[in-house]
Amino acid sequence: MKKRFTTITRFCLYFVCSKQKAFTLAEVLITIGIIGIVAAMTLPALLQNYANHVVETRLQKFYTIFNQAIQLAETEYGDKKYWYLDASGVDLDEDGKPILETSKIDQWFKKYLSRFIVLERKSDTSGRVLYYLSDGTAFQLGTKDNPSLRDIYFYPGNPDKCQGGNFDSLKGICVFNFEYMPISKNFSWKYHYDKGVEPAKYNWDGTLNKLFNDNERGCATANGVYCTALIQYNGWKIPKDYPKKVRY
Repeated sequence: MKKRFTTITRFCLYFVCSKQKAFTLAEVLITIGIIGIVAAMTLPALLQNYANHVVETRLQKFYTIFNQAIQLAETEYGDKKYWYLDASGVDLDEDGKPILETSKIDQWFKKYLSRFIVLERKSDTSGRVLYYLSDGTAFQLGTKDNPSLRDIYFYPGNPDKCQGGNFDSLKGICVFNFEYMPISKNFSWKYHYDKGVEPAKYNWDGTLNKLFNDNERGCATANGVYCTALIQYNGWKIPKDYPKKVRY
């Protein structure tokens, strides 16, 4: 009898304990709901941090490989100041229409730099050329309305995804400004004279405030020309108070 009572007692205790360890449906749903709320709060930040890291890495990589190409070209052609050309546009036919493959920018680039950077190219009738790098990034020399060798726009991702709306409004988000002007001794170009490709710093006074708030080129404005320089200023890291959400 004593043995039977002990067995029953153990069974009851096991049943009670097992019942206490189980979760009710309501408890499971509440837990899932909490997990969902936490994920909804943290996932966007995690995704943005990852996007920041990708953009930071690709900006610095582009800066490095482009300037390495310039240095390699200098070993063959001499000081860059002597073979740099502030080229633009295409030739026009007698009807005033652009002639394909006559882009002065592309002719210059193919002669001096293209063999040092593995890429594909796509040109349009404006003389602008879009160059695709082997890692999926791309850059263009000038814009469709203003083809120019001095203005370089870098896409850390597929440029087709960085479209729509005003082009200026995308600067510092999915397209980033660099400038190449090694020949001008004008004070406004002092951060570019006798240098390779640099983040756009034309008319910069050297202060962090101007990189953020300059009316014409500040990163915090719609025309975020200085955003690339701001990232470089911060050690090629996007600052915590960066005023835009980058993407690639």
